[in-house]
Amino acid sequence: MMNTLEEAELCFPQLLNASCKKHTRPLSEAMLIYILLSSISLLTVALNLLVLISISHFRQLHTPTNLFLLSLAVSDFLVGLLVMPFQILLTEPCWLLGDLVCSLYYLLPFITVYASLLNMVLISVDRYVAICDPLHYPTRITQKRVQICVLLCWVYSVFCSFLLLYDNLKQPGRYRSCYGECVIYIIGAVDLVLGFIIPIAAIIVLYARVFVVAVSQARSMRSHIAAVTLQHSATVTAQRSELKAARTLGVLVAVFLMCYCPYYCVSLSGYTLEIGSSTEVFMIFLVYFNSLLNPVIYAFLYPWFRKSVKLIVTLKILQPHSCEANVL
Repeated sequence: MMNTLEEAELCFPQLLNASCKKHTRPLSEAMLIYILLSSISLLTVALNLLVLISISHFRQLHTPTNLFLLSLAVSDFLVGLLVMPFQILLTEPCWLLGDLVCSLYYLLPFITVYASLLNMVLISVDRYVAICDPLHYPTRITQKRVQICVLLCWVYSVFCSFLLLYDNLKQPGRYRSCYGECVIYIIGAVDLVLGFIIPIAAIIVLYARVFVVAVSQARSMRSHIAAVTLQHSATVTAQRSELKAARTLGVLVAVFLMCYCPYYCVSLSGYTLEIGSSTEVFMIFLVYFNSLLNPVIYAFLYPWFRKSVKLIVTLKILQPHSCEANVL
């Protein structure tokens, strides 16, 4: 009887001495996790798909800036379509797909999340040039250069991911302690630098510069208008511009920090989360949640996106010459 109970608690009962024990959680907690994570996954796919269709279909949106948004939407779409569903599988008591699939699975989130981060940096550079050096923007940010930058972004993401996971891919299952466990080992310091410190430093520095220039331009405009006509009206308008710039840039940086800081701060502290625990699942999905928020932040703030979505939902994009529609 005792042997039967012990076997029931094992992932692979036929491997008594090598199998992992099932880590179970209450049914209500498990259902809540599955429903929440599945909803986030579906919503991430849907929103980023709308961005992909909009920018790809309407010719007015074929601009260098929107190419960065398109690349960002591709990486976030893959997070919702491929990474999140596999992450849901990791919440199961046991990993049943084998060591090779485990190693390959971890390759997906590294590539897509790194690509998403680098695309955010590229968007920051684009906005920096557009605001801080508007006269040279058309010559510096060209369609060809953007395409090269996007290509390099994905190549770099793939290269870094293979570099971090080389040992795990060379010998799948090398770092698991028992059968039924899906774990990998990477050098945490390298991931911390490549996946957090460098991107966040670049984004903060660029957006800080953008904010300073935007506020300076707003004040200059206020002074110019005040000297000519309505000083009070210009002051109110300038103050609104400053607040809008501060709010927009604050949201961009705050959301990134909100999603990435908890996971990397835990890694930086040296504290090890229990594999498969609710806390670990929450931390990881908080990082992935950024892929859901990106289309909201980077696309929903644009009027052209709302017009495009309306045309897509009403199926007007199926009409002849719909790609020529005016969405700007």
